[in-house]
Amino acid sequence: MNLFVIIISSMLVSNVVLSQFLGICPFLGVSKKVGTAVGMGAAVTFVITIACMITYPIYYGILVPLKLEYLQTIAFILIIAALVQFVEMALKKFMPSLHASLGVYLPLITTNCAVLGVAINNISDGYNFIESVVCGFCTAVGFLIAITILAGIRERIEYNDVPKSFKGTPIVLVTASLMAIAFCGFAGLV
Repeated sequence: MNLFVIIISSMLVSNVVLSQFLGICPFLGVSKKVGTAVGMGAAVTFVITIACMITYPIYYGILVPLKLEYLQTIAFILIIAALVQFVEMALKKFMPSLHASLGVYLPLITTNCAVLGVAINNISDGYNFIESVVCGFCTAVGFLIAITILAGIRERIEYNDVPKSFKGTPIVLVTASLMAIAFCGFAGLV
């Protein structure tokens, strides 16, 4: 039952972008086309899931026994940076068009506060290893859902008449805020 609550909460109720407001830069920057948004969401999903798998044993296996918990943020950032480098090399080799379309936003996953935030929240929430990995994966899927929905809406907005004062970033921010309100409706699920 606890895993079910973590799954629903991570994906919908406490959506990392729309509720916790983490990872806003790639959310707004890469959500112009659905294909690019899905690629970014998949990359973030991979990085967050693997980061949660690696940071948990490092924290409890190395930092806690050596009483170096204060190095948690630095250690987690180094792990995330290495993972992002791995993802960037893999995308450049196997999916060059996606690598080119993500552009500067791919290296920004390293500094994406959503990735670091999930890893730190898993430790502070006292999750065990399985709960930590499930939370990380489901949080990343929630990011994927949100960025894909926003990209789909943004593609449709291009073909509509939008008042001049709302063109560009203002209409995207209004859309994102309406999405956040809509996601509040999932709060009754848990």
